[in-house]
Amino acid sequence: MEQCKIENMYTLKESVAGSYLETLTYPWEALPLIKEWIIAIGEKLDKTVYEEVSEHVWIAKSAKVFETATILAPAIIGEETEVRPGAFIRGNAIVGNHCVVGNSTELKNVILFNNVQVPHYNYVGDSILGYKSHMGAGSITSNVKSDKTLVVVKNGNSTIETGLKKFGAMLSDYVEVGCNSVLNPGTIIGKNTNIYPLSPVRGVIPSNSIYKSQENIVTKR
Repeated sequence: MEQCKIENMYTLKESVAGSYLETLTYPWEALPLIKEWIIAIGEKLDKTVYEEVSEHVWIAKSAKVFETATILAPAIIGEETEVRPGAFIRGNAIVGNHCVVGNSTELKNVILFNNVQVPHYNYVGDSILGYKSHMGAGSITSNVKSDKTLVVVKNGNSTIETGLKKFGAMLSDYVEVGCNSVLNPGTIIGKNTNIYPLSPVRGVIPSNSIYKSQENIVTKR
């Protein structure tokens, strides 16, 4: 499960939560802590760069937030980020610099590293998206199992019990998710990996791969 460790998935300097994440081993360990991290980080943000627009909602002055977007506390919206019309940020969200949160996209209990794009009809819940990762139109994270049991990370015959009922997906840096794909609970996607459109994805997907189906994962040349 080495691939699933934070140190092997993320460029920590590309998130305001990087110094907090580096104290953990696996990224899903951060999910119960995001709320308290936001409040701790937000209180230390540079007031010349960020404005606390309402209690525990900090938005960079250079960010563009459309009037019909909804942002609930606690949340941090980074510099030069665009939150488009109809976006719904339900709270417990750290959105990095130069990100796009698009029309009808919903975020909840997430960390988006810098330069992440979730631009069209995406749902991202209880998940972490690494630097320059991108989710195509209509792609979503499914964060609760249909039988409501606790999520287990599976990689072949290896498993890790997370103890979490709500756990979407962990995307490493430079991941591309094709349109209308569903990332099932506990999905881990390695660096520089592409997911074909219309894919149902589960388990641990290797770095530097092209995911065509669960039975057809090829290494990038």
